[in-house]
Amino acid sequence: MPSDCISYQNSGYFTPLMVDYLNQKDTLKPLYNRFPTLENFKNQIAEKQQNYPEQSRAILADALVAQYKNVEKFYISTEHNINLLRQNNTFTVTTGHQLNLFTGPLYFLYKIVSAINLAKQLKETYPDYNFVPIYWMATEDHDFDEINYFNFRDKKIKWNRESTGPVGRLSTDGLDAVLKAFAVELGPGDNAKWLTSLFEDAYLKHDNLTSATRFLANRFFGKHGLVIVDGDDAELKSLFKPYVKEELLKQTSHHKVAETTPLLSDYNVQVNPREINLFYIEDNLRERIILQDKTYFVNNTDITFSESEILSELENHPEKFSPNVIMRPLYEEVILPNLCYIGGGGELAYWLELKSFFESQNVTFPMLLLRNSALIATQKQADKLDRLQLTWADAFSKQHDLLNKKVQGFSKFQLDFTEQKEFLKQQFEKLSAIAQKTDITFTGAVKAQELKQIKGLENLEKKLLRAEKRQHHDALERIAAVQNELFPHHSLQERRNNFSEFYLAYDGRLVDELFRQLKPLEQEFNVIIL
Repeated sequence: MPSDCISYQNSGYFTPLMVDYLNQKDTLKPLYNRFPTLENFKNQIAEKQQNYPEQSRAILADALVAQYKNVEKFYISTEHNINLLRQNNTFTVTTGHQLNLFTGPLYFLYKIVSAINLAKQLKETYPDYNFVPIYWMATEDHDFDEINYFNFRDKKIKWNRESTGPVGRLSTDGLDAVLKAFAVELGPGDNAKWLTSLFEDAYLKHDNLTSATRFLANRFFGKHGLVIVDGDDAELKSLFKPYVKEELLKQTSHHKVAETTPLLSDYNVQVNPREINLFYIEDNLRERIILQDKTYFVNNTDITFSESEILSELENHPEKFSPNVIMRPLYEEVILPNLCYIGGGGELAYWLELKSFFESQNVTFPMLLLRNSALIATQKQADKLDRLQLTWADAFSKQHDLLNKKVQGFSKFQLDFTEQKEFLKQQFEKLSAIAQKTDITFTGAVKAQELKQIKGLENLEKKLLRAEKRQHHDALERIAAVQNELFPHHSLQERRNNFSEFYLAYDGRLVDELFRQLKPLEQEFNVIIL
């Protein structure tokens, strides 16, 4: 299975903020602790070891053992890694993701493979330490519409129901109908049977979305030692109580993030902090906590607390306090002996707002690693590109630009009138100089004539380009067709397609190839040819 790759910066699919971060632009350096290089992990280990409380390890490991109590296949490698977390020379590398139905888009796999491969690479480089890959399930999220479907062959397989509380606590009732619809799309064959069986085992044999998602992630990655964490846990939240208390009383996160956002003024700020960045949750409730006139209100409910009452509630029921997108990263880093967070561009963008907040809490800020990205292609598609004389860099181009470039290549004469437009501009500069020396009122007429002539050349350029496109219509249509296969709806495949499409054709070889080819620290967009 040959492969190819292109740098993230040259792929055209990352924001200016991520490109500047990857290029380690000086203006962004105050927003992160250390850039993720193999060498930088040495100092990150030393800092985290100093700042992570020894007593937290036992609480973390015991909570994880309890979370895995009802998992039917508790892999020895995962059990071993949980036990290693009790030792002060063990650290984690973490990725997180929503509880998307049937894993959602492909990058769910890429995130976790990135974490596992990085943990292996760190162990090879720093053999005196242990490194555990973590998948943090976003069980407390409530954006059900973002996770209640997956795409299969460009068809949306959707779970239609209502959800108001944390999605992890949501019952799996009704997913039998989703399975029936999915099975029809899959059709016959052994791989189709395996996929329907996997869906059934995950969603029809587990009571809620948390346990179903844990089953899926464990089935794929448990043998690789992946440890799956559910943050919706009273024991884990007991470690976070001091930080929740400060948020309720002082609203530190709001102040610190507000200080940081001006440093990101050249980019679109991802997240604007609220005054209190916490939710109050129950099985069917997840609403913001709002402070007004020394009273704490739970938004859209009749629930209110005085200061003493809400602190008592926190002490007795820490599980009812849920961090939002601003506080959740701190929660993760308080709970885990973590060195590095692996996420997509959107995730890292909001992490870059948080360093000063972490410093105010005396919690080590993790290294931020952009997750691996990949484009999966068939050998047939790769052969098509060769026949059409396209490179992989061409395939990543915007389609309009790509087709125009190919027309220029096909054409027997020059379609780009840049040289002629430049010549015109030079002539009109001379005319403008003459006008200024004779009658300055003529300069406006000269400028108008220049614009008219340039516009005429541009129109002629467009007409010739359209004529050439008609001349080479068939070839251009083939180019567009293969690019549309690789980039569905002109978007990244990894953001739309589900793993099941590729499993149907290639079974477990896809995941094997991901482990072989994805290298977390190399910042390259892999092309994987099956």
